[in-house]
Amino acid sequence: MQKLLFFCLTFSALISHGQTSPNFEKTIVTRDFLSEGVAAGDLNNDGLKDIITGYYWFEAPDWIKHEIAPSRVYQPRKEYSKSFLVYTIDVNQDGWEDVVNIDYPGTAAYWFENPQNQNVEWKKHIIADSVGVGNESPGFIDMDEDGRIDILCSDVAKKQIIWLQAPTEPGQTEWVKHAISQENVAGTDRYSHGIGYGDINHDGFKDVVITAGWFEGKDDLSSGDWIFHPADLGEACSHMQILDINEDGKNDVVSASAHKLGVWWYEQIEEEGKINFKRHLMSETTAQTHSSIMVDLDGNGRQDYLTGKRYLAHNGNDAGDADAPILMWFFFTPEPPHYYEQIIDIDSGAGLNIAIEDMNQDERPDIILSNKNGVFLIENHLF
Repeated sequence: MQKLLFFCLTFSALISHGQTSPNFEKTIVTRDFLSEGVAAGDLNNDGLKDIITGYYWFEAPDWIKHEIAPSRVYQPRKEYSKSFLVYTIDVNQDGWEDVVNIDYPGTAAYWFENPQNQNVEWKKHIIADSVGVGNESPGFIDMDEDGRIDILCSDVAKKQIIWLQAPTEPGQTEWVKHAISQENVAGTDRYSHGIGYGDINHDGFKDVVITAGWFEGKDDLSSGDWIFHPADLGEACSHMQILDINEDGKNDVVSASAHKLGVWWYEQIEEEGKINFKRHLMSETTAQTHSSIMVDLDGNGRQDYLTGKRYLAHNGNDAGDADAPILMWFFFTPEPPHYYEQIIDIDSGAGLNIAIEDMNQDERPDIILSNKNGVFLIENHLF
C-alpha cells in the first residue's frame, strides 16, 4: 500500500508540496471505483476495524480485499455504482457486524448478514421492501436514542419524511417505518438533496431540516404530523448539520452544495417574531461537495465540519467534475468570522458518505473515503 505524509496547508501550497499535511497520513487502499458509500467496522471479529465499500470489504491491517456479494469495478466516467451509502450495524444482534447499503436513489435499501467468517456469499435482506429511499443525503442517525443507528430519509412513493428503525431485539431482522410528516411534502423527491436533524427552536425536541425549511419535532417520532416551517436554507446540498456556530444560544445550519459551488452556514435569526436564517458563504474552494460529517478532528472538544469533492459526480458531465478531488475541514470559533478552512488532501475527495473511526487505536478519529477516485484511509495526527 502507498502511504503519503501531509501538512495542513493552503490549496496552492499543497499543489507545490505534494498532496496534503504532516498532520495526516494517507493510505491508498485501491484506485478502483467500487462504490461512493463507505463504512468501517470489525467484520471478522479480530479486534481491528476493516473498510467496507459497496459489495466489498478490505481486511485490516493489510487491506486484503473480500467480496460480500458478486460485484465488479465500475467505470467512473460512464456509470454509477449500485451502492450510494454504506454503514455497519449488528442488525440481528448476534455479535457480528452487518452491512447496510443504500442503493440508487428511489430504490429499496438492504442489509447484508455477516456469515461469521464463513467463506460464502452474504445473505441479502431488503429493508422495508415497500419503501423507495429518497433524498440523496439520507442520514444515519439514532433517531430514538436507543444506541442503534437508524435511517432518516423519505418515502418517494408517498413523498413523506420517514425514518427506518433498526431492529431492537436480538434475533429480529425487520426494520420498522415511522412517518414524521404528512404525505406530499417538500424534500421527498427521488433526487432531493439535503436533510439534517437537530433542535432548531430550542424546545428540547430535534427537528428535521431540509433546504425548504424544517419540520418541528415532537415527542412522538411516528405521528406523521410534524408541523412544517418554510425557510430558505439554500440549494440542493449534502447532509445538513445543525449546531450553534456563534454560540448565541441558537442552533444554525451548515450545508455544502451537492453539485455546484459553495459551503455555507445559515445563522439563525429572529424576524418579526419568527425563526429565519441569514446565509454566510464559507468557501468556494471546490464544487460537488456531496457529503459531510461532524467530527472533532483536532481534539479541542468541539465538533468540526468535514466535506470533500465528489470526483466525477455526474461522470464528468458537469463543469469542474474532474477538478482536483479535495478533502477539507472547517473548525468553528465564537469570534468572527466563526470558521477557518483547512485543506487535508487534494487527491482523495469524498463520495456520498464519509466514515469516521479510530482505525489505528491511537484515540484519534480517522477518515475513511470511497468514491470514483478510489478508496482511502486518512489517519489523523492532529493531536
